[in-house]
Amino acid sequence: MQKDGWMRLVKVPAFCILHFALLMSLAACGTRARAATVPDGPPLAVPVPPRHEVAIEQVAEAAPPEPPPAAEETPPAPKPAPAVTNKPAPPRETPAPPPQPVTQTPPVEAPAVRATTSANDEKRARELLGRATDLLNNKVDYKRLSNDGRTQYDDAKRFADQAQQAIKERNFAYALTLADKAATLAAELLR
Repeated sequence: MQKDGWMRLVKVPAFCILHFALLMSLAACGTRARAATVPDGPPLAVPVPPRHEVAIEQVAEAAPPEPPPAAEETPPAPKPAPAVTNKPAPPRETPAPPPQPVTQTPPVEAPAVRATTSANDEKRARELLGRATDLLNNKVDYKRLSNDGRTQYDDAKRFADQAQQAIKERNFAYALTLADKAATLAAELLR
């Protein structure tokens, strides 16, 4: 009997501890997670969406279609004589299809293209191109460069040549971009 009493003493507290743990885990599932800190400052301001402008195209109305011409009755072709000849029969004429009504569409206006060529772009492109070629020709020693440096040198030369070509074509915005790249690469070679 002593063994039975001891088991009862162990079972009851174990049963209570198990149920208490179960109760605590169920209680924890019912709570919500909350932020530990309060956000700083006011909420973000949402920008106003831009106005939408709808372009309405004006389409010229087409003239009402002309009624098709009345079908002309042609008399049946006379039966050929039973004479035997090797001449081919004359081709039978088919009536021409009625002409389609012509619809007039208004001319489409090309969007206005802003001229981007300016004296400032040309002047800036020429300055950057001059700086890049000066650095590449006078300050950088190609023989002392590593393989990566030589690749960078070749890229800078190529950008300078393309910028020169763009200036000849009077594409100053593109020339400015290329000259800037050439000058940047050439300046990095000196470091």
